Parts: sequence; C-alpha cells; structure tokens
Amino acid sequence: MSKEELIFKIGTIRREANLSARALSLKIDMHESYINRLETQKDFLPSLEVFFKILDACNCSAERFFYHDYNGFNSDMELLDKFKSLSEDKKQALLAFIK
Repeated sequence: MSKEELIFKIGTIRREANLSARALSLKIDMHESYINRLETQKDFLPSLEVFFKILDACNCSAERFFYHDYNGFNSDMELLDKFKSLSEDKKQALLAFIK
C-alpha cells in the first residue's frame, strides 16, 4: 500500500466514523490540526502508535483496514466464520461446487 493510499484510507475510515478531522485529532490526543495536515499536505505518515489510536478512535480493526476489499470485509468474514464451522467433507463439497 502506498503512502497516498494509506492516507486516503485513513480519511475514509474517519468519515465513516462520522468524525471531523478536528474531532479525531482530539480523540487521539494530537494537536487539532494533525489530521488536517496528514490528509491535505500528505507530507508525513503517522507513527504506528498514532495509527493504531486512529483505528481505535474510528472503530476499525487493522485487519479490516488492510483487507484487500475494505467494503466487503464484513460479509467476507461472515462467510469465513460459517465456512470454518463446516465439517471437512462439507468444506470440500462447497469448494467443488464453487469451482
């Protein structure tokens, strides 16, 4: 994932959480202009500590953030959970059906 994609996705999860840039900055104990600068100037990336604070404040897991299909994450995880509960025979039958 490129720097630009990471910054764009941070903005996406912030908006989905209905947080203004200022509100998110305050939630993560950063200067109120921090998120604005991150999203508009794109001249730096947050530290890992701040990145995880952003995810937490936006109620987004790292797994979902980095998942290849961000919007399909919940339905994919639901399918995976159901698949995990199947017997091995049923898993193989389902895989054969899908192919």
